[in-house]
Amino acid sequence: MREIVLIYLDRSGGLQKFVLDCKKYNDSKQSYAVYRFIVSVNPSDIAELDATLGNYILHNPIQAAQIFQSVCFVAVKTLSLVEQLQTEAQINILLKPTHLPPLPSYILDLSAFPFNYTSQRFYEAEGVVITMATVTKYTQGARFLCTGETCPFSEGFRHIRVHVPGATESATVRNDFVCSLCSSPLQEDMKFRVLGDKQIVEMIDKKALNALKGYSNNKSHFRIQTFTVFLR
Repeated sequence: MREIVLIYLDRSGGLQKFVLDCKKYNDSKQSYAVYRFIVSVNPSDIAELDATLGNYILHNPIQAAQIFQSVCFVAVKTLSLVEQLQTEAQINILLKPTHLPPLPSYILDLSAFPFNYTSQRFYEAEGVVITMATVTKYTQGARFLCTGETCPFSEGFRHIRVHVPGATESATVRNDFVCSLCSSPLQEDMKFRVLGDKQIVEMIDKKALNALKGYSNNKSHFRIQTFTVFLR
């Protein structure tokens, strides 16, 4: 699959964009624990190259991002794109599909029952925004060091915490992490913390607009309920 990813990035222009993004990081004077890259993917084009990879991107995007992460890390090291980057864990790949298949199973319908709440694949949601919170910051990535003086993990980038979709802030940054080698407490190196913008949006399903017309052909009872969307 890694070869297919490299072929797709080369053909789609994604590799050229990745090189330019790396140049911005390399020229920056800021210290980064995590280097975030947004990769646009066309599921149809990838499925033509490799159906398994195309299906993987649609239904297991987090695991698929790890394949892109591995390819991008090799590219960084081979071409010496970012001098400060040391480990593969420092690369954070965010896959953004250009579209989803026009099938009912890819439309997010919160009124459907039963609903698979454990699914982490892509869905298309349509609705009306009713409230928007102000833009705030969240932690995209952080570097932790072991407090044990003789521990090899007291330096370098062995303990990197990266925000994943659906995780809370405490899953990325808190003060009770321990070293995986010696079990000593970990301490964050604050100068390497990477922040990003976050906005919370309240939406209602587009079907709720029928109830706002003042009449309904359906005599059954219904309830309009908002759902929360996190924009990162």
